[in-house]
Amino acid sequence: MARMERRMWDLLLILTAAPHSGDVVTSALRLSQAVLDRGGSVRVWACGYANMMTQDTFGDTKLPNTRDPEGHYPSPSAVVQQMIADGEGRFGWIACTACSEERGAVHHVPQVRHRSPLRLASTVAGARQTLYLGGA
Repeated sequence: MARMERRMWDLLLILTAAPHSGDVVTSALRLSQAVLDRGGSVRVWACGYANMMTQDTFGDTKLPNTRDPEGHYPSPSAVVQQMIADGEGRFGWIACTACSEERGAVHHVPQVRHRSPLRLASTVAGARQTLYLGGA
């Protein structure tokens, strides 16, 4: 029986920062977009409160911005969904099931994959480079 070849991702970002704790999430999304723009592939593994980013309860837009009430600002989950759609298979988002359950963040948008923390090592092995972004 022939062994199936596993796909290697160019970059794995392990994201553990809470969405509003600083600029880490924005940096992760910008870094992901830069890799995609250069033709690379990116996976994001969300742990901890980073799992709040992809909840389906957000809808498509953020609440109105008082400084720009006419502006349209996509919700975090809409940004991730758009990156997945635009990435044409080169961008993926993984929700850690343990972290999601612990925080009650169990209603992810359908494009998000769910993985047990026991699969983190194999996910790291499937990436050419891995960066850990978040708090200690």
